[in-house]
Amino acid sequence: MRAQEEDYGIIPGSMGAKSFIVKGKGNHESYCSCSHGAGRLMSRTKAKKSFSLDDLVKQTEGVECRKDGGVIDEIPGAYKSIEEVMKQQIDLVEVVATLKQVVCVKG
Repeated sequence: MRAQEEDYGIIPGSMGAKSFIVKGKGNHESYCSCSHGAGRLMSRTKAKKSFSLDDLVKQTEGVECRKDGGVIDEIPGAYKSIEEVMKQQIDLVEVVATLKQVVCVKG
């Protein structure tokens, strides 16, 4: 995502994690860019083999979203920790606001 000085953007977590409104710091060593999301820990195929519908229900507790076999590949456990991703780019963006996930629309 573009993160030039004063650029605003959103960096989303997984369907069960928070998201962040950020302001770019214009770090030229990173080509004035930052991550555009949490990023996957595992492939969609591996996620489908590794997690169950019960896992999906538990990991998305408190979030209004689809909780069926068609979205198991999007389970929060298949993604990196958004908190860790944000810690690793404190020199790229300033967090302006943190958004708590309450609804997620997939497919």
